[in-house]
Amino acid sequence: MISVEPSGKVLGASVRGIDLAQPLSDVDFGAILQALGDYGVLRFPNQRLDAAALRDFSLNFGSIQGSVTGQFAEPGVPEVGILSNVVENGKPIGLADAGQDWHTDMSYNETIGFLNVLYAVKVPRRGDQVLGATAFSDMGAAYDDLHPDLKERLKDATATHDFNKFWEMMRTRPGSRRDPLSPAQRSNRPPSVHPLFMSHPITGRRVLYCNPGYAVRINELSPDESERVLEALFEHQLQPKFRYQHSWSEGDVLVWDHIRTIHMAVADYGPGEERLMKRCQVMADRVFESGFRERGVTSPSGRGRAQRG
Repeated sequence: MISVEPSGKVLGASVRGIDLAQPLSDVDFGAILQALGDYGVLRFPNQRLDAAALRDFSLNFGSIQGSVTGQFAEPGVPEVGILSNVVENGKPIGLADAGQDWHTDMSYNETIGFLNVLYAVKVPRRGDQVLGATAFSDMGAAYDDLHPDLKERLKDATATHDFNKFWEMMRTRPGSRRDPLSPAQRSNRPPSVHPLFMSHPITGRRVLYCNPGYAVRINELSPDESERVLEALFEHQLQPKFRYQHSWSEGDVLVWDHIRTIHMAVADYGPGEERLMKRCQVMADRVFESGFRERGVTSPSGRGRAQRG
């Protein structure tokens, strides 16, 4: 039987009593989705999953987006990406993203991201110290704490999100294994536009949907004013009172909500301190739809893309 243990912080809970390698019942799915709405970031400890099982669990929540380049995917299971600094026979086995900045995966898509599902195979350590944490910030709390005048002024505003902004930022960092995107790859990930504020599809709560990794413009403002407001929003959303940090253990599966949170990988480990994660990036092509209610979840109906709500 599933139990949910809150972290006691602004985000986060541990979910026990379930084997994610097995098919989910509607009851368990509903309980997990409800916990996700309540806590934003869920840890499932002591899991043992192969790549196919990780994919199958993730597919309960929506379609999976693969890599834009096709690199660093699990052999035979292309929906599962590999994030790692491990090198075997002189070649990297995964995409090493130590030193990421704050972002929200897939905000650059017309159909936005819903979840990341990340499975810890190797966790870096230095003596007794666990390294390579993942930090989060709560965009529901960030929205609530905005000044009412700013909420009113920007209530119908939209932001443009561009995949290439984050890719180039990561590509130019020391030790990056990324190549520049080709014109074809850029055309496969064109910029997209979403409401700056939206209603969460599980809870209905308003969130600030804007992140430093991909947001490049508030479209209803002049370029100079857009830049000033974006910088103010980025500073606001990263206040310590909105933060939560997950310290990994091998066997953790971490599921987090891209609509409610932004995140960052903590780059406090070196090349010889091995970190190996397997990931599925789940799109929000189902969570906005009323069919989710058929699996025991109360969710506003809508389209498979961001809505003002």
